[in-house]
Amino acid sequence: MRRRRFVVHGLGVGLSLLALAGCGPSPASKFYLLSATATPGGAATAHYAVVVGPVTIPAAVDRPQLVLQVAPQQVSLDEFSRWVAPLQDEIGRTVAADLAALLGSTRVTSSPLPNFDASFRVTIDVQRFESIPGDAAVIEALWAVRSSAGRPARTGRTLAREEVETADVDALVAAHSRALGVVSGDIARAIRAAASAGD
Repeated sequence: MRRRRFVVHGLGVGLSLLALAGCGPSPASKFYLLSATATPGGAATAHYAVVVGPVTIPAAVDRPQLVLQVAPQQVSLDEFSRWVAPLQDEIGRTVAADLAALLGSTRVTSSPLPNFDASFRVTIDVQRFESIPGDAAVIEALWAVRSSAGRPARTGRTLAREEVETADVDALVAAHSRALGVVSGDIARAIRAAASAGD
């Protein structure tokens, strides 16, 4: 009996040690945000107001975690790399900041504001938002610029691919910011064309 009690006790100690080993510190999550990359192009200052949104994104990336494409038909969720806000909100905010720089206007927002009469509204439908570690960040977006005058919208499609030199998430997020700068550049040109046409 003593030997049996000893064996059971030893097994209990072993399980306790295993449980403690499994409760070690887990990696801390990192939170990412997109950032505007556009710089003023020297064009005339815009005197009109612009609202960006709504922005729609693919369901596959509509989640807090970054979705990494690890093979042509395979993705992985990075549980420890997360967006600081919903991705569509981050995209809208970043495009608005890019447009403010490109148009030379302080009246660009991604959130409708009281008594804010927008001259133009920009809607964006992101078709692809791919994060390929060690390769590139890819954004493909359909966008439309609508004027308050009610004239036909000016629409376009932008495909932006920004290469990365390293496989870390920081490089991918920075590349996505640059890709959004390309999208914003196309939208800014459409807004200026619409303004020049008197839309």
